[in-house]
Formats: sequence, C-alpha cells, structure tokens
Amino acid sequence: MSNPTQTHQPVRAAIAAFVGTAVEFYDYYTYATAAALVLGDVFFPGSNHFLSTMASYGTFLVGFVARPLSGAVFGHLGDRIGRKKMLVLTMFLMGIATTGIGLLPGYATIGIWAPVLLVLLRILQGIAVGGEWGGAVLMASEHAPQGRKTFFASFPQMGSPAGLILSLLTFRLVTSLDHASFVSWGWRLPFLGSFLLLLIGLAVRLSVKESPEFERVRSTNAVAKYPVAEVLRTAWYPIVMAAAATTIGSAGFFFTNTFMISYTTTYLGMSKSFILDCLFVVTLIQLLSQPVSAWLAQRFGEARFLTWAAIASMLTPYPMFLLVKTQQPLAIVAGIAIAVVTLSAIYAVIAGFMTPAFPTRVRYSGISIAYQLCATLAGGTTPLIGTVLAQKYQGEWLPLALFFTLLSAISLVGIVGLGRYCRTQPAESVSGAAVRS
Repeated sequence: MSNPTQTHQPVRAAIAAFVGTAVEFYDYYTYATAAALVLGDVFFPGSNHFLSTMASYGTFLVGFVARPLSGAVFGHLGDRIGRKKMLVLTMFLMGIATTGIGLLPGYATIGIWAPVLLVLLRILQGIAVGGEWGGAVLMASEHAPQGRKTFFASFPQMGSPAGLILSLLTFRLVTSLDHASFVSWGWRLPFLGSFLLLLIGLAVRLSVKESPEFERVRSTNAVAKYPVAEVLRTAWYPIVMAAAATTIGSAGFFFTNTFMISYTTTYLGMSKSFILDCLFVVTLIQLLSQPVSAWLAQRFGEARFLTWAAIASMLTPYPMFLLVKTQQPLAIVAGIAIAVVTLSAIYAVIAGFMTPAFPTRVRYSGISIAYQLCATLAGGTTPLIGTVLAQKYQGEWLPLALFFTLLSAISLVGIVGLGRYCRTQPAESVSGAAVRS
C-alpha cells in the first residue's frame, strides 16, 4: 500500500510552488508598480517627470542585471545540494529586501544615500528571484507523475499573476489615499506587508520533500561537480533557444503591467486607480486562462501550442492599443486581455517545455541561466524602451505595437529552435522526455 504522504507529494509540491512563487512575485511586482507610480518622486525628485520615471525604471533594471549571475549561483547549488534548500533561502532573501524597501527613508530625509540603498535592496531582490524560478519549476515538475509534467510545471507560473493580483489590490487601496499621504507613507504599506507573506510562504515550502528526481541523481552519485560549467559546455544551444522562447512571456508582462501604467497615466491622462482597476480584471483573466493553456498544451502538444500562441501574440498589440486609446474601461480590459492571454499562454507552458531539454544533473543551472538571461535582456529593458518610444513618438502607438511584435517574434524563433533540438536528441540527452510536436 502506498504511503498517503508520498502520494500527495506531487499536489503538495505544486501548491507550494504556486504559493511560494506568488509571494516572490508579489514582492517583485510591488516594486515594479511602485516604480511606475511613486519611486521616482521619493528617491529621484526633480522637475522633469520623464527623467524621474526613467531613473526609477533604471533601478527596476538593476534588479534584472543581478538575475543571470544569481541564476547561475543558485543553479549550481540547486544541482549540487538540492532544490528545496535554495527555495527556502531565496524566499527569505526576497522578503527581507522588500520589507527593507518599505522602511527606507526617501531622498528628502537622507539625500543620496536613499537611492544608493534602494539600488542595493533592489539588487538583493534580483538575486532572490534569480534563484527562485528554476527551483520552483523543478520542484513542481520533478514531483509530477509522468504525462502531466507540463501541467504541474505551470503551477509556479500561475504564481506570477497571483502575486500581481495581490500587489494590484494593495496598491489600489493605498492609491485611494490623497496624493500627499500616498507619496509620504501610503506606498510603503505594500512593501511592509511582504513580511507576513514571507512567513506564510516559508511554512508552505518547508512542508514539501526534496525532488525525487534529484534524490535519484544523488543516490547514484551522479551529481555534477561543476553543473554551470557543464551545462554551458554541453547545452549552450538549448540555453540560447530557451532564453529566446521565454522573451514575450517575461517582457510582455512588464510591458502590459508596468510600462502600460506610466503610458496611460502620462500620455492618455488616465488616473492611477482607473488603470490599476483595469489591470486587476485583466490579471484575473490571466490567472484563469493559464491552467487552461497548460492543459491544452499537454493535450495537443507543447511545441505546436506554443508556436501558434507566439504567432497570435505577434498580432495582439494592434487591437490592444486601439482599444486602450478609447479610454473606455471595458475596451481597455478587452484590449489588454487579448495580449495578456496569448503571452501568458506561452508563459504557462514554457517551463514544462524547456525543462526536458536539460539532464537532471544540470537542469536547475540550465533553465535558470536561460530564463534569467532572457529576463535581464528583455524583461528589465522593456519599460525603459517603451518609455523612450512613447516620449519620442508622442501620440503614436504603432512604434510601441511593433516593439511588442518583435518580442513575440523572438519567442517564436526560440520555440521552433528548442522544439527541433529536443526532437533530434537521444532520449537520455533530454532526460527521457520527448517534446511532442
């Protein structure tokens, strides 16, 4: 008779991955939303709103710069000593960094030290999330039963919209304050709330056992001595293709949920609370659509599903901007939701799609380096590039739509390349998991 605890481990691991990732991304999106709304005024005050916003987005980018190195470090440790320990450590680091930002005095109080300390805490956030994603995906997928790994790997991906919903809810509450109160202390409350979420997330993650696939590698003394060096030497092509495939799934969220806030409030004259309400509804739609996307991909083939999702994503920014331009709430929600549902379909499935491309002994390193490389090059720069384009082509949305299409096209190239790689490799080279076309 099977042990009930052992039988329930796949479900428990998936839930823990979801909850933990939701907490981590709540922290990350809280910073992203604050960067669009208030951090420029608090830490980079000046008469030029454009320059203050760009400086604020610069600190946003700094967190991404730390992610590839962090992904390599935590990937090495995760492949050497285990996935679970790394997930507990990254969550602790993220909670401390986010709470610290909420307690940090502004420029008016401590001068230049305010933005300096903000950058250091932002780097710590980047280090934490850089090691988080790969471990969460592997704990869910490596606990999953055969034939359902893509669906289970989508659970940590659902943590992203869940974290965004929590972040948007808290900012919706604090933006209802008068402007002076919001800038003075209201914006800090979402950051300080991270400490409570940290305690909940740690309790959930500590209840899950180590990945059974990693335990098998350890029991056979097959643990890689230098997993990062090994995966870079033997699997550089799938790393590049996986990074490209992830582009719109990473950058697209910061386009629709970070840049779009500053774009609609600065250039279309919408109120902060209005666009946050619209994005909240869009994110609920995203949260509901992602498991459906994962199920469809598992049913009809990951490569085929992702290819069509990327093609659809290339087309969606044009109706999105046309509908947002109407400034009608239902039209705005419909327009942004069209883009978000297609890009989140890629995001939901891509973790399960890229995981089999790497052997278990170097898998944490491989998927972390690929994903965090993409996050830095595409995700971290997207709000900056969007802001520059919006400023240069004021009143024109076509350059922004073309930028979104380019991000989707890069994903399409990566999806096709990674799918072909997995189909042409011996089963043992991709951990015995074939990618269905």
